[in-house]
Amino acid sequence: MITTIVVDDEPLAREKLRGFLESESDIEVIAECRDGAEALLAIEQEKPDLVFLDVQMPEMDGFEVLDHLDRAHVPTVVFVTAYDQYAIKAFEVHAVDYLLKPFDRERFREALNRARIEIERRQVSGMKQRLEALLEDIESRRSKYPERLVVKSSGRVVFLKVAEIDWVDAAGNYVKLHTGDETLLLRETMGRLEERLDPRQFLRIHRSTIVNIERIRELQQQFHGDYVVILKSGQRLTLSRSYRDKIQELLDRSL
Repeated sequence: MITTIVVDDEPLAREKLRGFLESESDIEVIAECRDGAEALLAIEQEKPDLVFLDVQMPEMDGFEVLDHLDRAHVPTVVFVTAYDQYAIKAFEVHAVDYLLKPFDRERFREALNRARIEIERRQVSGMKQRLEALLEDIESRRSKYPERLVVKSSGRVVFLKVAEIDWVDAAGNYVKLHTGDETLLLRETMGRLEERLDPRQFLRIHRSTIVNIERIRELQQQFHGDYVVILKSGQRLTLSRSYRDKIQELLDRSL
């Protein structure tokens, strides 16, 4: 159910809105308010999903009500007024719609549908954040080296197995995780990511490159003792001189 508060200083206007809302099976009207002060108190106490909010009211108007609310808990708002000069300001404070009196049931339902879409978007976003936080907490309680990374990419949340990473390179404030034919961006520094990855599986071979040891096919020695690291995919990576000791350790472990 979408919990809803109706705010208007005119009794007939509140009655009309309540009548429209009561015909909607997914709406529960939990309060009616006659002015801004009542509205502010009711919103803070009840934390509704949706508010139909009059603009012009005694002492505190609809915009002032929103200004006094905690930014993290502002409900979805549909403004209701007899004056169209407030429309631009209404959308500047992120109202989903602006009902101009007098309005009919069809126009009311159009505004309500927009509110439903916004409420659903907020719920999905909140669930995603809670899921990400849960997964990160689970990872932090495991061993020092996580088995998965949580990566947000193009509107998705990808739960990437660390073992699936072929190699990593730096990209400004991000790192690029190469996994087969896919590349994912993770907001992380190379140094911090290196600390999170198991050194028995991942090797830093350059200031901006980390490689999964299991993906290395061969090392090719170049002039002056330099190496090129060639992966099973055919990808060629440069081994920096400052990291040659790590390759030697790898070779010693393999012998």
